[in-house]
Amino acid sequence: MKLPPSNELGDLPPGVHRTTMEVVVERFGHGSEQRRLVTRRLLHIFVLAQRTDHLSRLIVFGSYVTDKLNPNDVDVILVMDDEFRLGHCPIEAKGLFDHATAQARYGASIFWVRLGLLFGETIEDFVSYWQIKRDGLKRGIVEVVPA
Repeated sequence: MKLPPSNELGDLPPGVHRTTMEVVVERFGHGSEQRRLVTRRLLHIFVLAQRTDHLSRLIVFGSYVTDKLNPNDVDVILVMDDEFRLGHCPIEAKGLFDHATAQARYGASIFWVRLGLLFGETIEDFVSYWQIKRDGLKRGIVEVVPA
């Protein structure tokens, strides 16, 4: 599942591009020490989220999935299944579900949603929203799928 080439702005073309974590690391995990550091953080987050046994989807967006040489952090959305309960989450993963803690501990902006908590929109609409940049333009985002 290759990712499409970046456009002239260094962004993936608009859309939710599905691929494996291996492809994400191959494409975005090198080029600078900062990219390698942020990639290690992403991999750690992925492992912790999987340990909950309730990760439905992992979406990566923001400057990490662009051609920017030194992204500040990695932006992630954890889509959890309806059985997920924070109180039953492994203790080592609980920090993922508090935005300020995640930023401090993992150097990542982590947002999360449980499927059943969405009102008035589909999960596809929710995920697609994160393609919109601060300037109002759209860029592609990545959904990590099992290898």
